Amino acid sequence: MKKLLIFPFLFCLIASAYGQNTNENPFKQLGQDLPTPNSYRTASGSPGHEYWQQQADYKMDLEIDDDKMRLYGEETITYTNNSPDVLSYLWLQLDQNMRAKDSDTYKVRSSSISERGSSLRQLSSLESDFDGGFKVEHVKDANGADLKYTINKTMMRVNPTTKLATGDSYTFTIKWWYNINNTNVMGGRSGYEPFEEDGNNVYCIAQFFPRMCVYDDINGWQNKQFLGRGEFALVFGDYDVSITVPSDHLVASTGLLQNEDDVLTSEQKKRLDKAKKETINPVMIATYDEAEKRIKKKAKDKKTWRYTAENVRDFAFASSRRFIWDALGVPMSDGRTVMAQSMWIKEGDCLWNKYSTKAVAHTVKWYSHYTIDYPYPTAWSIDGDMGMEYPMICFNFGRCADDGTYAERTKYGHIGVIIHEVGHNWFPMIINSDERQWTWMDEGLNTFVQYLTEQHWERNYPSRRGPAHKIVDYMKGDKDRISPIMTNSESIFQFGNNAYGKPATALNILRETVMGRELFDMAFKEYCERWAFKHPSPADLFRTMEDASGVDLDWFWRGWFYTNLNVDISMSEVKHKKIDSKNPNVNNKIAKEAIKEGPKPIGKIRNENLEVLADKDPSILDFYSKHDPLVADAIDEKEYNDYINSLSDEEKKVLKDNKNYYEITFENKGGLVMPIILEFTYTDGSKEVKNIPAEIWKLTPEKISKVFVTDKEVSTIELDPFLETADTDRNNNYYPPRPEVDRFELFKQRSRDRGSSRGENGMQRAARAKKQTSRP
Repeated sequence: MKKLLIFPFLFCLIASAYGQNTNENPFKQLGQDLPTPNSYRTASGSPGHEYWQQQADYKMDLEIDDDKMRLYGEETITYTNNSPDVLSYLWLQLDQNMRAKDSDTYKVRSSSISERGSSLRQLSSLESDFDGGFKVEHVKDANGADLKYTINKTMMRVNPTTKLATGDSYTFTIKWWYNINNTNVMGGRSGYEPFEEDGNNVYCIAQFFPRMCVYDDINGWQNKQFLGRGEFALVFGDYDVSITVPSDHLVASTGLLQNEDDVLTSEQKKRLDKAKKETINPVMIATYDEAEKRIKKKAKDKKTWRYTAENVRDFAFASSRRFIWDALGVPMSDGRTVMAQSMWIKEGDCLWNKYSTKAVAHTVKWYSHYTIDYPYPTAWSIDGDMGMEYPMICFNFGRCADDGTYAERTKYGHIGVIIHEVGHNWFPMIINSDERQWTWMDEGLNTFVQYLTEQHWERNYPSRRGPAHKIVDYMKGDKDRISPIMTNSESIFQFGNNAYGKPATALNILRETVMGRELFDMAFKEYCERWAFKHPSPADLFRTMEDASGVDLDWFWRGWFYTNLNVDISMSEVKHKKIDSKNPNVNNKIAKEAIKEGPKPIGKIRNENLEVLADKDPSILDFYSKHDPLVADAIDEKEYNDYINSLSDEEKKVLKDNKNYYEITFENKGGLVMPIILEFTYTDGSKEVKNIPAEIWKLTPEKISKVFVTDKEVSTIELDPFLETADTDRNNNYYPPRPEVDRFELFKQRSRDRGSSRGENGMQRAARAKKQTSRP
């Protein structure tokens, strides 16, 4: 028995010894960290020749009960199995069950009681009396027979009467209802907002129906429970949806309206036709005054709006009698016209009337430029006092102050949220990543293109995220509270920074500093085109960007996405050297100039003393008494000529050029390797920027040195002069060293100066903004 124990012991010793030599180099290829390529997903990052995905088509009849604030629905789902597998059961998402009284969403929240007491609002949020979960009345097959089903919290398993082989379709129906949540009380991605002053509600309805889970080649069934943060993994399909609401409501929805004659007035139809031809100024379809009249009358009868949508992954709608509505046509490169449309309420009119639909049109234009052309016929922006996205429709915020004015911050927040939420049409509504697992694949990519689009809206638009310096405070924070980007949505610390800010910044650095715009833009568009209307994974993005650009980016993905390291590169030492020409005439001239400016040399003092002595005894003088060492003689000339003749042509050129050589030692203190960008300022005031690729760190990632050759003598050197690498410590980026200075504080100060509207006080800003509004 003792002999047998020796072998595991020896194995541990060997493993330990070899463990000391494992490859931890930041340039190690991702290799085994990525899924093995196969016939479904290739090593190039494209869908393979056997790629497949499922399809789920829906036909729904919905009705809003405006008195009880309930949504009733019945849906018929046709599910097509395109996988090579036989399916014996189907999984659906029941997202509204996160609002059920016994929801795990409430149970898994950590909480505490403050020693100084907790607010009533905080204590009231510990539990919920609201019964918001789905009430499933039945699940039946196409013949009306009951199907067995099991509800597991936010998931439901349905057992078909027969197994689904490859190519089979299965049709079944579900009848259900639920209580709609009050977003003023509970928040949420959908719900109703009440207006007690006139007794009306605004409904923004989403995640409202049992939806098919994704079944794919990566996870099988993606039936991970919905706890409220990680969003959705969804299947593409066609929708035919009838929505019954009070007859004076206006309804905006995913898809195209199919029964205009039944729900719109003749005047509204004329205005809508006019809007299709207008490309600059939105056309009012339902006016402010018309909304005021509807608010007061409150119709008791009902109307049904019918919308259809093709090849979408989800469906959402909004309904209210309080809506104002405008629209604008957006010409596309293929000759189509996309309708940019907005519905809002009077409380937001000062902003929405001026900016919303133009921001929608702007987003459609520039996202199409950087990704793929917007494929759908319409894009809606709805005033839901939130920020949430669905195919062709999104719910946004932006309300006026009580006096009808708006602050500058509110204006840019309104425009920014519209760009962001409309942008989600691409990520993940079209380029359909798994949000339940990887929030960054939709939020991060979308925030990156949002930044580019904002900068096209206005020069120096005050973007919240995107530029490298804006992520520095997060990157240099407590590592125990910083998750790698490649972390599941429910386990992320600092959700906004991790899933939105850091990946957006990483892509911006990749575009501006690592790859360059031309290479990046082509590769990014290739990713979007490859995976439009498909289900990409992180590996598909990583591989496509490398495949299409010819740039090895494994080190970048590893550092920025798989670790929580930060960038902190220092210039720890700078040495200056010039080549000795060995030319006695040149060197002597330099020496003489130095003598003029310095103290009297000892040699000169000695010769002066000799002259005094020689007056008394001239015999003591010889050659060396009168010889000036700074005057070249025949011996000096011969030595110099012999030296020159010993040099190669290349060496002679170096000697002749008389360059300056600066050896700079760099230390990677943060651990995240990055390119080195240096700005040299010369003694004549001119400047030069030098860019060194990140691969300089490939052999010694902790410390490297490099010699820079310059024609002119340097006065100062600055590392990362344009704040483009997110370096977290600026104080070690200067030669000669400077007193401690925080450049990021200068940026913040400039932002504050801009945000204060050039010195205006609050009353002055309000007065100026009021002049910009269209109504008193």
